[in-house]
Amino acid sequence: GDNSGSLTNECTPLYFNDMKKSVSCVVLDIEGTTTSISFVANTLFPYIRRELQSYLTSNWSKPQVQEDVKALVQLSQQDALKGESGFVSIADSAGQEMIPSLVKNIEWQMNSDRKSTALKQLQGHMWRSGYERKELVASVYEDVYTALEMWREKGTRVFIYSSGSIEAQKLLFEHTERGSMLGYFEGHFDTTTGPKVQSESYSKIASALSEKPEHILFVTDMHNEAVAANSAKFNTCIAIRPGNHQLPSDNSFSTIHSFAELDTMFDFKNAHELC
Repeated sequence: GDNSGSLTNECTPLYFNDMKKSVSCVVLDIEGTTTSISFVANTLFPYIRRELQSYLTSNWSKPQVQEDVKALVQLSQQDALKGESGFVSIADSAGQEMIPSLVKNIEWQMNSDRKSTALKQLQGHMWRSGYERKELVASVYEDVYTALEMWREKGTRVFIYSSGSIEAQKLLFEHTERGSMLGYFEGHFDTTTGPKVQSESYSKIASALSEKPEHILFVTDMHNEAVAANSAKFNTCIAIRPGNHQLPSDNSFSTIHSFAELDTMFDFKNAHELC
């Protein structure tokens, strides 16, 4: 490794030397990391709110929509039993008559920033229709594209772990301003693996990749996710992008403003070069 000394206090708290860590596997978050928070907040989510009523109405009889509705109704019944605060129930009515209450329930979930699988599935299906109709085009930071090219050259494996459904992740990278970028990623993880704030989720990812956690780098914009990944022994780095959440004042994780900085901090390798 490069013993430049510039990395002291820059690496995750786990390590105290200033040698470059060898990494054979990169796991990336999307929102606020590869893609601006504003694309998600100002384009993707408003699209759902705007199109929800007409999407449900015009696609009501399709099996996929019926499946999504069934999952949302089941979740609503669980919420009713739990007495979720501010809970908005779905009317127990037949057919399209439940659409107005369904819309209200979905809006309530979105307003509460819930990460329910039922909600994410419906959103993913709606976004698919938006991308296919060219109503949506995803934006990915330029420095991410450059890093993906570098990792491909070095044979470093790259994965996505996002709270958006795997389907939504693939849609985003399939329909970017540069065309499809899906070929750069070996695989995708979402909340079906577990919440991003639980260290167990990262241990599951490491075993799914058959990689030692200390050979994996996780890049996210969220401090609580970095803490979880770090306690699973991952190398961890926080992306600082325009509009991202403020980091706590006691943050001890490395921060980057561009993926270009990662190459100065880590020694990216082909998985076969590391034992």
